[in-house]
Amino acid sequence: MEILFLPQNVLRILQGMFVTFQIALIAIAFSCAFGFVLGYLMTLRSRSVRFICRAYLESIRIIPILAWLFIVYFGFASVVNLSGFWACVVTFSFWGIAEMGDLVRGAISSLAKHQEQSARALGLKEWQVQVFVIFPQSFRRLLPGLVNLFTRMIKTTSLAALIGVSDMLKVGQQIIEVNLIDYPAASFWVYGGIFVLYFVLCYPLSFMSRHLEKKLA
Repeated sequence: MEILFLPQNVLRILQGMFVTFQIALIAIAFSCAFGFVLGYLMTLRSRSVRFICRAYLESIRIIPILAWLFIVYFGFASVVNLSGFWACVVTFSFWGIAEMGDLVRGAISSLAKHQEQSARALGLKEWQVQVFVIFPQSFRRLLPGLVNLFTRMIKTTSLAALIGVSDMLKVGQQIIEVNLIDYPAASFWVYGGIFVLYFVLCYPLSFMSRHLEKKLA
């Protein structure tokens, strides 16, 4: 167990954790910003707009995210000088936008039609209907799926190790390789420590979700 508390190992794991947190945070920010837009567009009456949005959603979902990561990193490397870090950000952002868009579409579509009709009958303008009636009620229904998506995005960052990004999992693998002779049980303790750190990153999101659900109830 002492392998986890060696100063150099603690520092490296914290650095890897920071890289993991950076990738996840940037991807989540892009997913929120553009996912809400995508979800709203998929609820419009325009068939052409909905077809384009659906084509994007299905193309992201059908191809495994690991394949997308390899396509972005190795495929675009010959065209754009893209580091492993930013390849992960781009891949996870496009995936997160698609998933977020579908969640938003589902939340908006699940609202009863009389909500919009009643708001318009009261004389509210279209933007007032969306801002004061549709979005608040949709957010309440969206919240559980939203937090689940955020935790999935944090855990999915572990794929970054496959393209050489020094995230938390990759750093753990390197520590195990260096210390395996001196510490035969290094794999157990290092991966156990990484498990705890992933829990520390994801649990606050679940706690915040329960708090918000009680507050919005």
